[in-house]
Amino acid sequence: MKINVITIDGPSASGKGALALRIANIFGFKILDSGALYRLYAYFFKMNFSPDEIISQINMNIIFNNHKNRLSIIYKEDDISSELRSESIAKLASELSSKKEVRDTLFNIQRNFYDGDILVADGRDMGTVVFKDAKLKIFLTASPEERAKRRYLELQNRGQEVNMPALIADIKKRDFKDSSREISPLIPAEDSITIDSSEMSLDEVFSFTESMIRKEFN
Repeated sequence: MKINVITIDGPSASGKGALALRIANIFGFKILDSGALYRLYAYFFKMNFSPDEIISQINMNIIFNNHKNRLSIIYKEDDISSELRSESIAKLASELSSKKEVRDTLFNIQRNFYDGDILVADGRDMGTVVFKDAKLKIFLTASPEERAKRRYLELQNRGQEVNMPALIADIKKRDFKDSSREISPLIPAEDSITIDSSEMSLDEVFSFTESMIRKEFN
């Protein structure tokens, strides 16, 4: 039986987070940013918390606030969103996400975001592992160069120093690791719709998905 979930999977900087946020805000759906959970895991791991302590911190002390154009993450009244989006945390999260025990630990937290109401879930394995029975599955991708350009602008806007060739190399390396790992590799679900956004704006990607959403969810 299909459940009321829209999954948006894809590689790093493909725009899946922005698309998920747009869908959630336009339609009034709940949202799950699974990448944020992995970055939270990395954030607490760096602080030397044990796996059990990390889960406790996420369950007890984290609040996800959906603003109009961004998802902020509050830890004990402090907004740690920018820290979680740093390259160092992103790299550590990518390394940790290849470990079975980490994925198993976060699986139930991700599943618990679904309570019957329509949920938009973005990540790497939302449609292949976490919500295999989702009504609508989207695989959003773009060329490494285009994704590096987007990431470059994002980091530059935060005042972080970035190097474009290094970003492209890092994205290609991360793509290879994500798609070739044994556990939950980054691949489109068999019943997903693939969208290449290399030549598309967010508005165009949203327009493309809007009709599918209205069809599936009336």
